[in-house]
Amino acid sequence: MDLGLASPATGPVAQVWFGADGATLYARTASGKTFQTNDFENWKDAGTAVRPAPPVPATAVRLPEASASLVASPFNPGVIFALGSGLWRSEDEGHSWTSLTAYKSQSVVGPGQRSVAVSPADPDQIVLANDYGVWRSMDGGMTWSGLNQKLPNLAVRRILSTGGGTGPRVIVAGLGGMQLAPGTTVWEPVPGLSLQNEAALERQYSVVVGAEITAVASAGDTVYIGSDAGRLWVSNDRGQTFQPAPPPAGTNGRVERIFVDPTAPRVALAALSGSGPHVLRTTNNGAFWDVLDFNLPNAPTYAVTADRAAGAVYVATEKGVFYGRADLNSPATDPVNWQNLTEKWPAARATDVRLDPAGIQLYIALDGYGVYAAAAPHVLHSLRLVNAADFSTRPAAPGSLVSVIGGRISAATGSTLNYPVLAASDAESQIQVPFEAVGPNVALDLKTPSGSVTMGLAVQPLSPAILVSRDGTPALFDADTEMPVDARNTAHSNGRIKIMLTGLGRVRPDWPTGMQAPMDNPPAVIAPVRAYLDGNPIPVVSATLASGYIGFYVVEIQLPAVNNLGTSELYISADGHDSNKVQIVIGPE
Repeated sequence: MDLGLASPATGPVAQVWFGADGATLYARTASGKTFQTNDFENWKDAGTAVRPAPPVPATAVRLPEASASLVASPFNPGVIFALGSGLWRSEDEGHSWTSLTAYKSQSVVGPGQRSVAVSPADPDQIVLANDYGVWRSMDGGMTWSGLNQKLPNLAVRRILSTGGGTGPRVIVAGLGGMQLAPGTTVWEPVPGLSLQNEAALERQYSVVVGAEITAVASAGDTVYIGSDAGRLWVSNDRGQTFQPAPPPAGTNGRVERIFVDPTAPRVALAALSGSGPHVLRTTNNGAFWDVLDFNLPNAPTYAVTADRAAGAVYVATEKGVFYGRADLNSPATDPVNWQNLTEKWPAARATDVRLDPAGIQLYIALDGYGVYAAAAPHVLHSLRLVNAADFSTRPAAPGSLVSVIGGRISAATGSTLNYPVLAASDAESQIQVPFEAVGPNVALDLKTPSGSVTMGLAVQPLSPAILVSRDGTPALFDADTEMPVDARNTAHSNGRIKIMLTGLGRVRPDWPTGMQAPMDNPPAVIAPVRAYLDGNPIPVVSATLASGYIGFYVVEIQLPAVNNLGTSELYISADGHDSNKVQIVIGPE
């Protein structure tokens, strides 16, 4: 809708053609892969053996636009198509042209027409390939619909952020910044989202070191850069000066991506796409780099990410995504045993890999197939504490819920207080922070099947977090109907919305830890609670414990009488402590 197209778009498609009987349609994407469909909805890989017949050349008396290319219809003599910013048809050798895609000077299927195909079974069935995918008309070009919804041609080049209340954000080749809003299945454009700042830094540092810089990463005062020839540099003064960081012998090719640990900038990893080493590690600010390849396939590597505490490393390569465990605190010599995480998935290049901020969810981009998310394998081998509402590492608050990822917990204690275990499985356990807990740090003793584990838990009086699902869908409910508020059941002006949260701290009257809140007259939050819609304050009707729940709160808000329709940003603040920001869809009355 934002692009003004007939239906959802995808990445560029280079060519389309029909099978001999018109029952099968083929599409070759800009990346060179060929897919086929028989029901004009579902696509499958057609392999490499399928080849289209060459287009029938044509000439015309004149062109509808200077840059248009001509193709003759193979089944309708005398009909010529012109492909340019739109699609035109002529039936009189180009003396006159009819636009098949224009609406108010814009193309309803997008620009950059690349190929047109006419069905041998029906001359009115026309299929068009362009920069935004595959489009089909059943009435000779009067109306169009897209065939892109299930075509694996989303060319994601970079994962910029992972979920949260706004959904993952990515950079797509040919389309720019995109976002998958929580609870939806269609990627939407995000104006202004780009890699321009990163590209500007690469140009700036290229001048400083006299080489073509292709990768930049920083944490604190430390900046790492890599070149198209496999060279590496490090700066400890925010990029003012750089020292060369000699890579291992045989390193060549382009440095595609650098990962630097945000809490320990001396630790960094580099991904290279040359024929030499593909994954390099430093644990001493680039003074020494070693190779982690071992049994990693000899294939270009495009991205790398890691969890230093767990020693987990993930790389995106030409042959998929691989996972290995390595010492990220010292240059150990033990080889890294790499495991292929995508061997049962479609054979596609992995263009990016990223962990969420808590290090528990892994996101990968497969060229054409889009973005996948799953629990990161390394969390099964190490316990970690995250906020139960948004899976972040934000501090806990008295009364709130904490998830213990990676194991079953039978008991938890800290500072002589019992932290009730509300649920437990081999993969995850839930505990409640006592209302009497004080911070700023608590040494939490966790009882596991293999013994006791002590972990540090940050605690502060207030730490609000809106409950979101793993795909980022926030727990918002219509106060009148109790129905979830989402893209299908939108909020409305003057409507009242209930928000499920944790982390709002003490309540009045006091309530016992580990007990469900009462159905009638639930205790009220003591701290002042405010709500903001697109940065503007809106009325808070009430803030209490959530009736029938343990560790959750509910804040009821009143939407303004006048709102912008569409997606807005919502968050809660408790005595100056802000929650995560989530999206709410506001529709017409």
